Amino acid sequence: MSNKKLSSPLGEAKVPLLLRNEDEEEQQEEQTLTRKVLIESKKLWHIVGPAIFSRIASYSMLVITQIFAGHLGDLELAAISIANNVIVGFDFGLLLGMASALETLCGQAFGAKQYHMLGVYMQRSWIVLFICCIFLLPIYLFATPVLRVLGQPEDLAVLSGEVAMWMIPLHFAFAFQFPLNRFLQSQLKTAAIAWVSLMALLVHIFVSWLFVYKFQLGVTGTAATLNFSWWALAIGLYVYTVYGGCPLTWKGFSMEAFSGLWEFLKLSAASGVMLCLENWYYRILILMTGNLPNAEIAVDALSICMTINGLEMMIPFAFFAATGVRVANELGAGNGKGAKFATIVSVLTSLAIGLFFWILILALHNKFGYIFTTSKPVLDEVSKLSLLLAFTILLNSIQPVLSGVAVGSGWQSYVAYINLGCYYIIGVPLGFLMGWYFKQGVMGIWAGMIFGGTATQTLILCWITLRCDWEKEAAKAKLHVSKWSDKKQQLG
Repeated sequence: MSNKKLSSPLGEAKVPLLLRNEDEEEQQEEQTLTRKVLIESKKLWHIVGPAIFSRIASYSMLVITQIFAGHLGDLELAAISIANNVIVGFDFGLLLGMASALETLCGQAFGAKQYHMLGVYMQRSWIVLFICCIFLLPIYLFATPVLRVLGQPEDLAVLSGEVAMWMIPLHFAFAFQFPLNRFLQSQLKTAAIAWVSLMALLVHIFVSWLFVYKFQLGVTGTAATLNFSWWALAIGLYVYTVYGGCPLTWKGFSMEAFSGLWEFLKLSAASGVMLCLENWYYRILILMTGNLPNAEIAVDALSICMTINGLEMMIPFAFFAATGVRVANELGAGNGKGAKFATIVSVLTSLAIGLFFWILILALHNKFGYIFTTSKPVLDEVSKLSLLLAFTILLNSIQPVLSGVAVGSGWQSYVAYINLGCYYIIGVPLGFLMGWYFKQGVMGIWAGMIFGGTATQTLILCWITLRCDWEKEAAKAKLHVSKWSDKKQQLG
């Protein structure tokens, strides 16, 4: 009995101690997880914050150009809009996509501490994009006949063609600036990109005022302002890179840049196709809407929604870039778990922001249209479309991040096929079916393309990401880095 009495208190004393130890361990694990999330979020926002600013600055240049053109006249505004959205838009999407191959290569090389290869990769990208620019020149040189074929009025086609000719320097600026941007971004030099973007934006505002109001150069002068601002952006980034900003990664021009260009071109082309298929998808939405009967109000309302969507998309695009860099860095360093964790944090952060804007759009569905118009029919149509806009924003808060994972992992060719299937085999036909056959108009077209194409693509990318063997991807990345950085081997 005495033994029982002695042992009983000891037994009772042990239970709370064990429970306390378990609680402490759980608390420590929670603190460790919280700390990991905070550290990863800090790394993520180190890229996302400046990326949002630089993208908004670049987007603002086009908006400012259109504002100045609008003060010249309706035809001039239409010509600038056509040149920007059709001619430059096609060119921009392809070259930007091709340059995103650097996010894979430079990101993984930086993670693997193969710093000297970043400069070589960028030079290869310059060569490939410059050659691509030469092949794309006919789009600018023959813009007028192309626009005639597309059914544009004669005066608009002629003036848009003239504007496009003045934008040829801008065309080549893309080939120089996009690789520089990706090169700096992959090594987390995002603050430099933001500052140079601010400088370029200020240059653009000043030159626009000078050309339009002081020199009165008309619509061609307005178009030429983009040449100055984008080349200012490119030269600013180049000066930062060459003159001390990147001592580890820029070792000067190298003949090694001319080796293995074919394999580099294939990766760049896969990246270009991947992003182009997304970029052109929403242009098809506007084009299909424009062919509806009595489409003027629908097009106006859709344009307002697309403008809102375009501005908000600067945030997911920044997450796209940041996720690509973070995943590539971790995989290049051989850290599969780190890449997985970076993906989770990025997706959840972007989704939280998307949910905020989803709620905001639904709450202000009958208000935000007043920013653009006072037309009652257009405002009513915008209010109807706001539900689709909200879900578009929500889906686009996830999809670009998963595309960033694909870029960071080097899956561009696979995602290009996924985009082709989801967007153009499912989305576009479904949109056509709902818009015309079921007579749902613009809402049917948009709903079909979003819930058919974008949602399907997002689900597939989610499935691929969830099933990903990150350690295997890390091993592949290490292999790729060593293979691509070997001077004696071709790129593979």
